[in-house]
Amino acid sequence: MRISTDTLFNTGATRLGELQTSLAKTQEQISTGRRILAPSDDPIGAARALEVTQSQSINNQYATNRNIARNTLNVLEGTLASVTSLLQDVKTAVIASGNGSLTDNERGFQATALQSRLDELLGLANSRDSFGNYTFSGFQSNTQPFVQTLAGATYQGDSGQLSIQVDSTRQMAVNFSGQAVFQGGGQDIFQTLTDLVNLLNTPVVTPTDQANLTTGLATANSRLDRAMDNVLTVRASVGSRLQEIDSLSIAGDDRNLQYSQLLSEIQDLDYTEALTRLSQQQFTLEAAQRSFASISKLSLFNFI
Repeated sequence: MRISTDTLFNTGATRLGELQTSLAKTQEQISTGRRILAPSDDPIGAARALEVTQSQSINNQYATNRNIARNTLNVLEGTLASVTSLLQDVKTAVIASGNGSLTDNERGFQATALQSRLDELLGLANSRDSFGNYTFSGFQSNTQPFVQTLAGATYQGDSGQLSIQVDSTRQMAVNFSGQAVFQGGGQDIFQTLTDLVNLLNTPVVTPTDQANLTTGLATANSRLDRAMDNVLTVRASVGSRLQEIDSLSIAGDDRNLQYSQLLSEIQDLDYTEALTRLSQQQFTLEAAQRSFASISKLSLFNFI
């Protein structure tokens, strides 16, 4: 069978092209450290790598959500800690106000101090989170939760709880309504402080006035105890959620490590095998180039 010169050239050029392509691919694998550069390199492995990558991406999003939830709950815990400290100070003031030797003016000074604490409490109840949303407004995060009135404060939010997906099977509430915190447990903290301020501003002239003062202070003290218990219950719930987030984060980090290891097994390059293959491909290409050069010189005129 006669083989034309064009056929020799075309066959040789095609073969050289294939060898150069294979060499370039190996060089790219070595430079990137990846065995799979395109789905055609390993269709099954590429599909598996995509599946693992998507799972890892979702896992990372849960981690981001947990960080948001943790930060939000930490801000909430800080506010509740301030509320607890304030209520403890008010309780101390109530006990001090029961001293029978105090004059009306001295009790008036206590009332002025407690009015300042009431204003401070209202500020805490109307605090905002790091995103500028009101902490205690429920779903109405752009609405100021409490407005001061003669009776204490009126709640303008709702009872909604904002939830964040912190794991595949866990949605976690990251807020409490102002009603639950400041008007829960059968006690309105604002009304209690307002009544207390009014009580201490009332002059004591008669034995009946003294009896009313004693009874009013005892009532305020009892109400403050219930309010404190309610706030501490909310803080305990916040603390348990923070602990749960820590546990979920540990599990999420472990999953992320497993995903990374699995991806490495699927798509990472075996450098020893790749360098050996590169050396063989370079040798084969050089041999093919020399062979092609020799064949391209063949002509009948060389033998005349």
